[in-house]
This record gives sequence, C-alpha cells and structure tokens, in this order.
Amino acid sequence: MSKKPKFQTLTGMHDILGEEQKYFQKIYSVVENIAQFYGFQKIETPILEETELFSKGTGSSTDVVQKEMYSFRTKGGDYVSLRPEGTPSIVRAYIEHGMISRPQPVKLYHNVAPFFRYERPQAGRYREFHQFDFEVLGEKNSVIDVQLIQIGYNILKELGLKDLIIEINSIGDAQCRPYYKKSLVNYLRKHQVVLCADCKRRLKENPLRILDCKKEKCQELVNTAPQIIDYLCEECHNYFKEVLEFLDELDLPYRLNPFLARGLDYYTKTVFEIFEETEEGKKQGILIAGGRYDGLIKLLGGKDAPACGMAGGVERIMNIMKNAEVKITQSSPPKIFLAQLGELAKKRSLKLLEEFRKAKIPVAESLSRDSLKIQLGIADKLGTEYTLILGQKEALEQSVIVREMTTGRQKTVKLDNVIAEMRKRLKKS
Repeated sequence: MSKKPKFQTLTGMHDILGEEQKYFQKIYSVVENIAQFYGFQKIETPILEETELFSKGTGSSTDVVQKEMYSFRTKGGDYVSLRPEGTPSIVRAYIEHGMISRPQPVKLYHNVAPFFRYERPQAGRYREFHQFDFEVLGEKNSVIDVQLIQIGYNILKELGLKDLIIEINSIGDAQCRPYYKKSLVNYLRKHQVVLCADCKRRLKENPLRILDCKKEKCQELVNTAPQIIDYLCEECHNYFKEVLEFLDELDLPYRLNPFLARGLDYYTKTVFEIFEETEEGKKQGILIAGGRYDGLIKLLGGKDAPACGMAGGVERIMNIMKNAEVKITQSSPPKIFLAQLGELAKKRSLKLLEEFRKAKIPVAESLSRDSLKIQLGIADKLGTEYTLILGQKEALEQSVIVREMTTGRQKTVKLDNVIAEMRKRLKKS
C-alpha cells in the first residue's frame, strides 16, 4: 500500500487540474463574452474584507455569517473575513469609489472568482469555491431583474446545459414584509415543536430563513405556511406582475415558488433561482441565484440607491457539464514541431521559438531532448504536419530543414525566411 504524501489539500479545498481546467476556461470565456455584450464592466475585489461588511450586509442572522465565514484578527488587530459571497464587496466598491456620480446604472461583474465558506463538503460544494457575479447598481426597474435572469439563463444554455427551469418569487419590501412575518411567526409558533434546532433559533431571529431550511419536517411545515405573495403591497404586487410579464415575453421557462426567500437578508422584491431538472422533476442543485436588494447600498453607508444581482456556482455548473458529457472544443494542437540537435542548435531554437510566438504561429517543442528519433516520435504523436530540424550544421549556416511528416520530403530554408515559408505552407493546408 502506497504511503500518503505528507501534505495534502485541506478538507473542502481542491486542486483544479488539467481535465477540469478546460471547463473553467469555457465557463470563463462564455461569461466574459456575455458580460461584454450586455455592457458589464469587470471588477476584481480583495479576497479579504472587514468582517462587518458581511455581518451587516449579508445579515448577522444568516447561516453564512453565523456558521460559515472564515474570520480572524490580523496582526494589526483588524477583524477580517475571507469573502463568502460577492455582492457586499461590489457594493462597498461602488460606494468607496463614488460610482453613484457616474451615469446610472453601473453594471459590474466578477468572473470566476474564489470565495470561501466553512460548510460540510458535498458534490459540487467546496469550502473554497468559485462564482461569477453580475450586479446592476443604481436602477430600479423590473426590466433589470428580468435581464439578469436572462443573462444567467443564456450563460447556462451556451455552456450546453438543458432542462433548465427558473423558480421565482417576490419577498416584498419594508412596507409589506412585516405583515407577512407576523403571520408566518404566528403559524410557526403553533407548530414549533416539529422545527429543527436551527429553525427554532431562526423563529426568534429571522423567521424568513425557515423557508430555506432543507430538513424534511421543516419543509413539510413550510409547504402549508402562509404565502408572502398574499401579503404584497400594491407597489410590490405591480412590480412582480411586470417581472412575470417580461418573462412571458421572453418565453423563458419559469414557475412560481411562493416559499422561495433565498438565504441572505438584503433581498427585496424579486428573488430567483435557476437549476437543471431531472426527468423525475428533481433539482440538480441551484446553479444561478439572485434578486433585488434595494436597501443594501444605504445600509452599507452609501446614498440610497436600488440594485439587483445574481451569481453562479462554477463547480456545480462544471459537474453538470461533466455528467452530461458536454463537448468542449479545444484549440487545435500546433501544426509545427521544432526539433534540435546540439548546444548551438538549442540556443538558436530559443530565439526561433520567440520569433514564431511574435508571429502568432503555434510551435511545439521538446528542448530538453537530444535524440532526433525521440523528438520526431513526439512530433508524430502530436500529429504535427511539419517538423523543423535544426542541427549543428544548420545552426552554423543559419538555416533549418523543413520536413513534411506525412511524405518525409525535406527542404532547407534560411532562418530569416522560415516564418514566411511556414505561414505560406499553413495557409495552403
């Protein structure tokens, strides 16, 4: 039995190796292209932020803040946390850099950035995980909510995911939500004996969090609880009606979930989740989620401004892509291999490779090998069309042999002309 290496990844952390990298790069590329089309500007925020940014923004009663944050004191005495999500950081940047003075809305996004939560590792869920994150700040219009849903849906479709469904709800605002909370608490108190320990605590701190509980008994209780949609004020009701009308216009597949609340405190009005559904009607994990948060900018010290956002879990999306065997088109291997023999040829090869790089012509090589037979074998395995052979004689004469791999025909070309020669040959092939 082989001995385990002394150092291994920590629980819930993972290396992203070659096979997975192609999925990460594909997701990154699709997000980048869609973000640019819809006019989003890329932003990168620090991994470390003041803990209060999340305890205040994400919500002190949320599981994220109470149980899942990596928080510690620095040597200077600051209390900081590894970011568990992206929205508070982007809002902080919006306030700190005076973006409210720019033409509104300001559209920002993170692309495949790392985040951290201390939770039990599961399939597609790690303690260090990656998300893309789209935020629209400074605009209160139902069309923004729907465009973000559409962007999330389009990303997943372009990544080859099928059977997607959007679940959507409105959780009202500060005007109407207190009436719903009161009704929900009255109902839950009558049945609190069946609530799990966490939900008994949530009943006192933030009863809406009970709607997110995954425990079976709590879910059964929630299914017969009062529905927030029956308590919406006229403004929230009309706003939600507009959102649904826009979704109908786009023919996006959605269904109402009257108990969808999301697990964060800052949401107002629209909340949504996008996931893939199996043939049996089971969710394959939430892939993208978000909603409106009109009070967060003011709560974190900025001027009162509305906002809306969404985020997608990269590892979860990647797992679905792998299980569905989504084909990823990879860049073609180089058509040219550079083989060399001898120290002088090796030196000339370094310069020649740099010239090919500047000319944007891919070239494979194995500079550490000295045997021409081995190098030609590598070129054959790679399926290259041409091998450039640079030996001691060629290095002295400032020339190179161009060998056609299929026919074996060879031609000697001056080093100064080899870029033009190969460009001409590749154009014909």
